[in-house]
Amino acid sequence: MRDVFEVGAQDGLARIGELDVPRAGVTVETPTLMPVVNPNLITVEPSRFVDEFGAELLITNSYIINSDDDLRERALDEGLHEMLGFDGAIMTDSGSFQLAEYGEIDTDTEAILRFQHDIGSDIGTPVDIPTPPDADREQAAAELETTQQRLELAETVDVGDMLVNAPVQGATQPDLREQAGAHAYGTALDLFPVGAVVPLMNQYRYDDMTEAVLAAKRGLGRDAPVHLFGAGHPMMFALAAALGCDLFDSAAYAIYARDDRYLTVSGTEHLDDLHYFPCDCPVCAEHSPQAVRGMAAGDRERLLAGHNLHVSFGEIRRVKQAIKSGTLMELVAARAHAHPSTLDGYRALLDHSDQLEASDPASKDAFFYTGAGSARRPEVHRHHQRLDRLDVDGDDVLLTEGDSNHRYDESWNVLPPFGPYPSALATTYPLTAETPARMDRAGYEAAAEGVCRLAEANPDTAFTLAHDDWPESALEAVPQRVSLYNAVRGE
Repeated sequence: MRDVFEVGAQDGLARIGELDVPRAGVTVETPTLMPVVNPNLITVEPSRFVDEFGAELLITNSYIINSDDDLRERALDEGLHEMLGFDGAIMTDSGSFQLAEYGEIDTDTEAILRFQHDIGSDIGTPVDIPTPPDADREQAAAELETTQQRLELAETVDVGDMLVNAPVQGATQPDLREQAGAHAYGTALDLFPVGAVVPLMNQYRYDDMTEAVLAAKRGLGRDAPVHLFGAGHPMMFALAAALGCDLFDSAAYAIYARDDRYLTVSGTEHLDDLHYFPCDCPVCAEHSPQAVRGMAAGDRERLLAGHNLHVSFGEIRRVKQAIKSGTLMELVAARAHAHPSTLDGYRALLDHSDQLEASDPASKDAFFYTGAGSARRPEVHRHHQRLDRLDVDGDDVLLTEGDSNHRYDESWNVLPPFGPYPSALATTYPLTAETPARMDRAGYEAAAEGVCRLAEANPDTAFTLAHDDWPESALEAVPQRVSLYNAVRGE
């Protein structure tokens, strides 16, 4: 078990966790966002992060610091916390991003870890190989082997109580990602960043990003704190949390502000296109778009970066509340429909309902059907599996959306998208679900899958399905031996 991370509330793969950072003397609640601080270009003073935005952890780049004589001397003399003016925990990257961008860096794992320790980093990172997406399998496997060798080297470096990351690579090869996760988890290292996914997010390939993260999660243990490198846009925090990621880092708040871009939970707006600020953060409450456009470039950049941080941390709090209340999947669905690419990510997530179901609580406060994706949620998957274990009494059973009928030996209720269930379970989760009166085709088709599952588990029982005018696509999925009665048409 990882002593530094304790999992609390869960919703699917998402969880509220406590990450103990011993060198900083703090415990960070996850999911959390780490603002990225470029020590050469500070847009928002880190001293503001804790009180104004609620940041508990930031990330900066030790390679940049080590490569600049003045910064290196300051960091070694003052320590990172004093140099940056930040009282929380500090994670440092190693230069792997620069390696991916420029092909060569002037450091190695042993040297950079010792430097990170010497400047007072609380969480350090070895030099891994960030294999780009779509690299051929030979390259991905070879570079993963190098990364794994460096993780094993990192275990041998004496860094005191500084935590150390164990990046999980493997490009877009799911089996390599899973293998990488298992290897990293088998080391004595502490946190597990899923690396080299920034290109996927920059290309809006959220489905491929989803597959990479879920593959890594299959190799990692439940107590492994997972960092999704580069997940800095608030529109994807809910999805990232649903994938089981605990830490995100954002350079977007500053980078976007330099280009007059304004973050929202559903996308990005350009300042020139805004007549009103659709936000109630302090920046937006006290300024109008017209006033901000009239400011000097530096002032405008700082204000927009402040808004971008406010909206980002606001979404993190919203995600945490959804996990606590068991409604994260509804939030993911709402965010997914803001952009076709995030919808791809959501649908890829639902392709792995069995993986989500393994850690999803058996009971929550409510299940809200919000669209076709809800028919593929882990709760529906679990109910269909459960049908194999439920006893059917009698040789002739009615499955009905309406009232029971004493002509049959037994009557079961039917609720799309779950399908059939004994009436005794009507008040148990998730069969207390809030569903629309005008159910969509996907909900009926999922219910038909439940009917099929029950019929297969009870081959000697005669079933009649009394349905409220289900679509043909759903009825075609019902086994032929199940009699059909359309209660709306009376036939």
